[in-house]
Amino acid sequence: MTDIKLSDEFKLNSGVVLPNRIMKSATSEQLGDRSRNPKPDLTTLYEAWSRGGAGLLVTGNIMVDRSALGEPFNVVLDEESDLSQFVNWTKAGTVKGNHLWAQLNHPGKQSPNVLSKTPVAPSAIPLEGAISKSFNMPKELSEPEIKQIVGRFATASRLAKEVGFTGVQIHGAHGYLVNQFLSPRHNQRLDSYGGTLENRMKFVLDVYDAIRHEVGTKFPVAIKLNSADFQKGGFTEEESMQVVCALVKAGIDHIEISGGSYENPIMVNGKDQQIKESTRKREAYFLTYAESLRKVTTVPLAVTGGFRSSEGMMNAINSGATDFVGLARPLILKPDFPLAAFADSKFVLDWKEPTTGYKKLDSMTMLAITWYETQMWRIGKGQKVKLKLSPWKAIVSSIWKLVTSPPVKKRV
Repeated sequence: MTDIKLSDEFKLNSGVVLPNRIMKSATSEQLGDRSRNPKPDLTTLYEAWSRGGAGLLVTGNIMVDRSALGEPFNVVLDEESDLSQFVNWTKAGTVKGNHLWAQLNHPGKQSPNVLSKTPVAPSAIPLEGAISKSFNMPKELSEPEIKQIVGRFATASRLAKEVGFTGVQIHGAHGYLVNQFLSPRHNQRLDSYGGTLENRMKFVLDVYDAIRHEVGTKFPVAIKLNSADFQKGGFTEEESMQVVCALVKAGIDHIEISGGSYENPIMVNGKDQQIKESTRKREAYFLTYAESLRKVTTVPLAVTGGFRSSEGMMNAINSGATDFVGLARPLILKPDFPLAAFADSKFVLDWKEPTTGYKKLDSMTMLAITWYETQMWRIGKGQKVKLKLSPWKAIVSSIWKLVTSPPVKKRV
C-alpha cells in the first residue's frame, strides 16, 4: 500500500499532468441540438463539473458519423459541425484548470431502430435478449466502409484538438462498434478484420494509429475498454489483457476499464448482477481485473463503477491497482463530489436507485440511464438535482426525446 491522496496530480508518459486522481467518466447526456451541435445546457453542465473539482472530465458519446447515432440527441463532431459551439463547451468545461477529453464513438449495430433502418457492424449478427426488438439486423461492413469509419475517427480527433479538448478517448467498450470488432461473438468475419484476436483488434489499432497521426505524440489518446463482455462466446479478460498490451506497445496514454454491453449491462447494474459481496465492499466493479492487468503493464489505469466514498476511492488507488477512479452517477447527483471527498476522508454519498416497482419496465426503459439523464438536463438548465425525481417522469421525458428527435442523416 502507498500513501497517495485523491488530490495528488499525475503525470502521463507524454508529459501531460492531470491535477488529481478523480475522473468524470462518460455519461449519456443527450444534449445535442437538432444540428447535432452541443446545446448551451451542455456547456452549463460541464462548467458545474469543472467547478466541482474532478481533474479529468470525459464527455459522453461524441459520435464520429452523423448517419450512425446511439441516441436521438447525440452530439456529432465532423466537418459539418458548428465548431464555435464546441469552443464554448470546452472553455466552460476547463474553467478550473482541469482536463476535458472528448469520447469518440461509433455505435455500430447498437443504434436503435428508430434511428437506423440498417445499422452497420463487423458481421450481420443481430443483438439478442430483451432489447433485441429495439434494434434492426445490421449490415456487414465492407473493407472500404471500415476504412471510411477509421477516417471519421481521425477527423473527429483533429477537430477535438482544434476546438479545445485536451485529449480524446476512444470508446472501445459497452458493445459499441470497437467492442463489436473485438468480440468473437459479434465479429465472425473471414477477412483481415476477423477470426483471430490479432485480426479482431486490427480495427481498434487502425483507429488509434489514425488518431495519433492527426493529433501528435503530446496530445493524450486514451481508450475505454471492456475487461470482458460477460457473455458466452464474447470478449474475455484474457483477450482484453492482450489488447491492452498491443495498445500500450502502440503508445496509448491511458486506459479506463469497464465491462458489459446493452445485451448485459453490467456497467450500469453491476452491483445487482454478477458482482461478489467482497467486490461490493471495495465499491469498484472491475478492480480485480485491474489488479491482474497491473501485473503485465504500467500504463495509467482508471477504474469506473461503484465508487461512493472517499475511503473506497483512496483504498483503490493506494492498492496500486489503479491510478484514477472514475465517477459518473455520483457526479450527476453531486457535481462537487470531488471537492467534498478531498475535504473529508470519511465522505460518503448514498442514495436509492430509481425504480418504477416493475423490474421489466425498468429494464425496457433503461431507467438506470434515463433517470440520470433527466438529472443532467436539470443541471444544464441551472436547476438543482432532485433526488426524489419520479422515475415515471424520467421515462416520459426519455420517450418525448425519442419522439421529437431530428431525422438522422442518410448514409452515403
